Amino acid sequence: MTLKIEYLPLGKLLRYAKNSRTHSDEQVDQLVNSIREFGFTNPVLIDEKNELIAGHGRLAAAEILELAEVPAIRLKNLSEKQKKAYRIADNKLALNAGWDMQLLAEEVRELMDDDFDIDLLGFHETEIDEMLAVETPPDESDDAPPVVQIKYLSIDKDRIPATDTEIALLLDVYRQYHDAHGTHEGFVKHLADGRQ
Repeated sequence: MTLKIEYLPLGKLLRYAKNSRTHSDEQVDQLVNSIREFGFTNPVLIDEKNELIAGHGRLAAAEILELAEVPAIRLKNLSEKQKKAYRIADNKLALNAGWDMQLLAEEVRELMDDDFDIDLLGFHETEIDEMLAVETPPDESDDAPPVVQIKYLSIDKDRIPATDTEIALLLDVYRQYHDAHGTHEGFVKHLADGRQ
């Protein structure tokens, strides 16, 4: 099967009425920002009647950006059952993937060092903080003395330097607070007040 990219006006694309995948305003905004930064790199998938099989969120982002047309790949010869199943599988299969947290943290650190806007990655700040808390194992073949690596905590636009030990201490205090209160809300006030 040869796939061909077509460029279609937004008005010719039809949303699937029973699309079960939801897109929050926040997630659509993330898609808008991604398209602005990287371009429309992931074509929507349509059937013979221009009805969406995949790409409802990307279409919503394209409408916000007022794009004249979007790239589309027409999937021909799928039965109605196959279209229905693929709409679900396309979304669910991606959710089943995982991350190598150490490699991901290294990539994110490199982007941060280059002052790249990591908000474009789609992670929440708490996820980034947890990710950056992943320690890189020492290179056992290296006989050099251990080096203290400085990591950064991000608060708004500020980056606060912290050692691995300081981050571990902060995470320990956070976990104790969360275990005691059953929530993360109020943790920053707890820190600022210096309460136990």
